[in-house]
Amino acid sequence: MKLNNQILWILIVVVVSQFSLAQNKTNSILFTNVTLHIGNGKVIKNGMMGIKSGKIDQIAPADASAKAAYEKVIDGQGQHIYPGFIAANTRLGLEEIQAVRATRDYREVGNFNPNIRSVIAYNTDSDVVPTVRSNGVLLAQIVPEGGRISGQSSIVYTSGDNWEDATLAFDNCVHLRWPNRLRYTGWWAQKGRTELNKNYDKNLEAIRVYFEAAKAYSKKKEVGSKNLKFETMKAVFDQQKKLVVHCDDAKSMMDLVNLLEKYGVKIVIQGGTDAFKITDFLKEKNIPVILNDIHQLPKNDDADIDQPFKTPALLQEKGIKFAFSLSNQGSWNVRNLPFQAGQAVAHGLDREAAIRALTLSPAEILGIDKTVGSLEVGKEATFIVSKGDVLDMRSSVVTDAFIKGKAISLEDKQKALYEKYMEKYQLND
Repeated sequence: MKLNNQILWILIVVVVSQFSLAQNKTNSILFTNVTLHIGNGKVIKNGMMGIKSGKIDQIAPADASAKAAYEKVIDGQGQHIYPGFIAANTRLGLEEIQAVRATRDYREVGNFNPNIRSVIAYNTDSDVVPTVRSNGVLLAQIVPEGGRISGQSSIVYTSGDNWEDATLAFDNCVHLRWPNRLRYTGWWAQKGRTELNKNYDKNLEAIRVYFEAAKAYSKKKEVGSKNLKFETMKAVFDQQKKLVVHCDDAKSMMDLVNLLEKYGVKIVIQGGTDAFKITDFLKEKNIPVILNDIHQLPKNDDADIDQPFKTPALLQEKGIKFAFSLSNQGSWNVRNLPFQAGQAVAHGLDREAAIRALTLSPAEILGIDKTVGSLEVGKEATFIVSKGDVLDMRSSVVTDAFIKGKAISLEDKQKALYEKYMEKYQLND
């Protein structure tokens, strides 16, 4: 009788072990023989990355014995894996056709609107979003525009059925448009004179008065009726939300830090064209910078013609945390985000530092680095697989993309049209 019971227990243990192993392997993938760009500056050549239940569970040099623990094994054959790129400060999903007013939904009336939520207008069915996703941009910060305080931005995945499902972080930043101290006349092909903004001090006073009123409201333990705008600012003062200040010239960036730091807010500078002039100040104040489009001419006549290209390397040298963004020309242009980093590499920026400025650095700046931004055990398996140099438009080919461990489509309208006319005119042969 005892022998039968022992056999029974052995059978149960074997069955449970097999079941546990099967359960452990379910929805599991191992990528092997790949170059892993971690996102924090480290690279593992001939490495492997394991995924289970939508999260990364292993990052290491390739080991054939690890294959048994995974349901599916993919030999990358020397391809490269990167964390999904993060596009900061974009109207992606908020506008479809830049020239058609009816398709633009990123601006509200009024001057101070911190309570506005941009994410509820995010269009997951946009034809523009897939073209961006095809180049490795898997997350985007959806930013409102207009007024002095434009509203709140959210972080979304570039794949999803609706805005609720697509959102990673809801309303985690408030955007302040700092007044321009300088006014540039002329147009892009022929610059005019640079003039001082006569209303600059008046505009700064309006910002100070608004912040004082919002701060006073936030200190009240009880209020008769809630002020939705000040309720949002209360979260900024409590550092539950970051304050992203859009500003470009050096003097104005120093003004905004000196004016706002007494309110105890977490400041992020968006734009930062002249950030290279005040690197010591930014380092001292520990202010991160999200750079605007670096594919532009310098603002100042006495600057080097390639100064915008060199700025990222100068910020890196000084230890200032920065990220790339591409918002000056509309949401359609966000697909070129990786090539911004490539331009900076050609002008002195370390290549892995450029990858970091597309992945982990924006994740840290936007407060989502515990979930995404790097290839680390425990983080979401949100990444891309590519051939060639992902920072070079001539050789970059993103072959696969995964969000939360699930493969997503890289098809888009532009690729469909390309294939259509290649076939029509028999150019595929």
